[in-house]
Amino acid sequence: MKPTDPAGHLSDRALSIARATTLLGGSDEASLELSSRRTGMSFQRTRMSADRTLMSIIRTALSLIGFGFTIYQFFGHMLETVGGLRPHAPRNFGVALVALGLVLLTLGIVYHVRYMQGLRAERALMIEEGLIHGESHYPVSLTLITAGLLWLLGLLAIVSMTFNVAPFG
Repeated sequence: MKPTDPAGHLSDRALSIARATTLLGGSDEASLELSSRRTGMSFQRTRMSADRTLMSIIRTALSLIGFGFTIYQFFGHMLETVGGLRPHAPRNFGVALVALGLVLLTLGIVYHVRYMQGLRAERALMIEEGLIHGESHYPVSLTLITAGLLWLLGLLAIVSMTFNVAPFG
């Protein structure tokens, strides 16, 4: 095993049941300590699961926003060259798809924020009661920041499509 091997580093730091029993002086205390650590890690897994859910919402919203903007651009150019479509049909359909993507993204962000607030409150309560350790930090979700930036980009796309102004007009 290499000295920089992460698995080896983690296994060196992990408490074995025998070591926890020796350190804590009894099997009940060791069991309580290990379950407390597992419960603390389950909060991290739940947080990552909520991030994955928001990522799937981002993926769907991005598809809708991108497809709506593409339809607007493609059929707008076809309208100029071929004709035959009503003048505002591509814009209206594109704006509708981008708006649908923004609504989906807004609902996903609101759900994620509320869920994370509840999860943080539950974690704080369990830390206060001494049921889990609060040693690991609980960072701000980068997925949430990405969702917010995509929401702004979608808003700029709608403004650009509606008023035919920069940055996408």
